[in-house]
Amino acid sequence: MSLRRLAEVVWADTPPASAVANLRSHAAGLRRVLGDRLVARPNAYELQLAPHELDVIEFQRLAEEGRSRLATEDPMGAIPTLTAALAQWRGAAGDGLPRGTALDNRWASLDEERLQVFEELAEARLAVGRHGDLLSELREHLAAHPLRERAWGQLMLALYRCGDVPAALAAYREAHATIGEQLGIEPGEEMDVLHRSILSRAPEVSYPPPRAAIVKAPTSAVESRFDGVIGWTTPRELPADVVTFVGRTAETAEVVTTVTTATPAVMVVTGPAGSGKTAVAVRAAHVAATDFPDGQVFIDLGYRASVTPGEVLARVLRALGVAPSDVPDGADERAGRFRSLAAGRRLLLVVDGVTRPAQVRPLLPAGPGPALIVVGQRHLGNLDGVHRVALPPLDAARARDLLAALAGPDRLAADPDGTTELVRLCAGSVLALRIVGSRLARWPGISVATLAGQLGDGRGRLDLLAYEDLSVRASLATGVALVRSEDEVAGRLFELLGASPGAPAVVDRAAMQLGVSNERVRKALEDLVEAHLLYRDGLGDYRLPALVGEYAAELAAGPSPSAYQPISGTPITLLPRSA
Repeated sequence: MSLRRLAEVVWADTPPASAVANLRSHAAGLRRVLGDRLVARPNAYELQLAPHELDVIEFQRLAEEGRSRLATEDPMGAIPTLTAALAQWRGAAGDGLPRGTALDNRWASLDEERLQVFEELAEARLAVGRHGDLLSELREHLAAHPLRERAWGQLMLALYRCGDVPAALAAYREAHATIGEQLGIEPGEEMDVLHRSILSRAPEVSYPPPRAAIVKAPTSAVESRFDGVIGWTTPRELPADVVTFVGRTAETAEVVTTVTTATPAVMVVTGPAGSGKTAVAVRAAHVAATDFPDGQVFIDLGYRASVTPGEVLARVLRALGVAPSDVPDGADERAGRFRSLAAGRRLLLVVDGVTRPAQVRPLLPAGPGPALIVVGQRHLGNLDGVHRVALPPLDAARARDLLAALAGPDRLAADPDGTTELVRLCAGSVLALRIVGSRLARWPGISVATLAGQLGDGRGRLDLLAYEDLSVRASLATGVALVRSEDEVAGRLFELLGASPGAPAVVDRAAMQLGVSNERVRKALEDLVEAHLLYRDGLGDYRLPALVGEYAAELAAGPSPSAYQPISGTPITLLPRSA
């Protein structure tokens, strides 16, 4: 981009006389961050990007792909693609940048594209019968953009297909009044036609549920052997979707794309305790449900390592209609029965609380048809060839969005400093954010700053991070108990680290205090990293995450680890330290 053009997009008014010098100074600062990717040209600069690296280009690529699928009458295939396109957005285009520059038209154009993609996604979801899930999203969309006639029509159609004809007609009246008041015109012909069709209950506005086609297994002998005995039960076991779902759109879209298009159709969702793994899996399963007409099975193992693969298989077989007395005794026979029943079926399995790869290995699809979503705190690296998505802590912007959805944006806007501190104290934990957001919603009299002060005083933070059946301490305790049951040294090491939770771990001192070898301590450290109870910082040192450190300190202060002393000395370093 030329220096003249850069000046036009940086300064809203006439560029100052020092514009070129200022631009060169800013470019030098950017080059320290971007390196050789920012290339100086005569009176211009060029930013070199890899394919799919710029969010705008990726958004437009995904949007075009989704539109192509809609045009070829493939709404189911368009849903994950358009969802992924919208996931590139974090707010209004150019948010936080000065207005009145040459970029204003660009921002307006991008915002218009985003609105179009949202409505194209709504069209795809209506086409596959997901009208019930659309209502709240369409209302929010129209509250922000009340002149979008296409969205008003989609809301009317969704309400009608949900059986609420009066609400559909009321939506038409509201659209008519809003557009007339703000623009002084009548709604377009398309909305009038839809209105008349709803009044007459015309068949074209109803959604005809597709008949679920049962794909027969390749070997007819297998079908006759089992179907003649038990038939096929279509399970619908997914738990209720999370209503307030913020900050995990991209990860959810990745799960949906994997289970609906990938081979093998297996996605492992991992992350720390309280990171929202189950919510992502359940939301993705609901989004993809219509792609699996043969049923959806949901199993919660509760992070119990004692659950055997045979017990998991028996649970799945019963869900598919096998009578308890007909479930084979041996795990191998159960696995064979499951593969025979699931062959070619569009069946979605979701297994939550997995601790060991062996618990779900027999459920891995042996061919096209079934799909599997696995939720676990560990990476489950022994499941070879599967797809994985790891949930990082929420960044500050997404954490603030989640708090605003729970406690109300006005509440946070009234106390920006208190909100910033509250977000920091929750350390990106979805569970912690949900708890404090629920507390604020429940107690309108308490200020954000007051709650942040209570959390930040260092006494009983985990006591405050509990609300009804939600508890950060209980969530962490489950993960720590699992580590203790599988690796005694890792459990003792975790308690030992709690004596100085802000300091990095040290191998030789820990080995001496625990009475084991340095290599045994290194293995225990890696086990704790695998369980998301430790992380490695940029220098390669092992450290406790913020809220994990709070729980470790509680254990260290208890009677069990009272004899342990804080670990000090030379920290463990896996990566070379920078100069």
